[in-house]
Amino acid sequence: MSETGVHVAAEGAILWITIDRPRALNALDPAAHRAMHDAFDRLETEAALRVAVVTGAGERAFCVGSDLKARAAANADDHPPTGFAGLTHRFGRSKPIIAAVNGLALGGGVEIVAACDLAIAAEHASFALPEPRVGLAAIGGGGLQRLARAMPLKHVMDLVLTGRRVGAEEARAMGLISRVVPAADLIQAAREMAEAVAAGAPLSIAASRAVVAASLAMPDLDDALRAHYPEIARMEASEDAIEGQAAFIEKRAPVWRGR
Repeated sequence: MSETGVHVAAEGAILWITIDRPRALNALDPAAHRAMHDAFDRLETEAALRVAVVTGAGERAFCVGSDLKARAAANADDHPPTGFAGLTHRFGRSKPIIAAVNGLALGGGVEIVAACDLAIAAEHASFALPEPRVGLAAIGGGGLQRLARAMPLKHVMDLVLTGRRVGAEEARAMGLISRVVPAADLIQAAREMAEAVAAGAPLSIAASRAVVAASLAMPDLDDALRAHYPEIARMEASEDAIEGQAAFIEKRAPVWRGR
C-alpha cells in the first residue's frame, strides 16, 4: 500500500491513478483526497499527459466513499477545494478522465464515476448511494446534482432513495457507466480506451469536452448551436488542425503538438 493511499504512474500519454487502500475497501481519508488532487493537477499541467485512468487496488472495491472513521473524528468532510477525490469540484479541466471500476463503488465512489468522462466496469462491480442509511446524502461530491443531469430521473431516484446496490449491467442500462467487461480484461480495456482518446488531437479533445459541458447549461438547442466557444476557435486556428488534414491527405499518422 502506498504511503498516501494513492499510487500514481505515467505510461506514455496515460496517467494511472490507483486508490491503494484495499484494507479500507479503498475508502478515502484526507491524505488520499489530497494525493488525488495532486495527481489531477499533474494531469492538467504536464503536456505529455493526455488522459487519466482512475481505478482501485485489489479486486473487491473501486472506492466505497469517505473513510467514515476519519470523518467521524471531525463529523465533517475534509476535502481539497477540488472536491471529493480532488475531482468532483474540478471544473474547467481540459483532459478526459476514465473510471475503471474494479469492484464495489459506494457513495463517493459513485460520485467519482459520475465525475469522470468515461466509465468502464468489471462484470462483478456494483454501485450504490447508501448515504441515507448513515444519516447523510450524496452531496459532498455533487452526486445528486451531477447524476440528475446525466441519467433519467427515475433511475436517479431509484439509486438515491433506496440505497440499493445495482450490478454492472444494470448500471450500464441506467447510463451510469458505458461498458462492462470481464474482470481479467478491465485494465487492458481501460488502456485501449485511453489510447483511443490520446490518439486524438489534444485541442480537439479539449474543445469537444468544453462544448458538451457548456451546452448542458443551454436549454435551447438553437442557442447552443449558435454560441461562441473559445476552445473551438483555438482549435480551428491551431497548427494541429493543419497537421491533421495534411496527414489525412498524405495518408500518414498525424504528429500532434497541442498548439
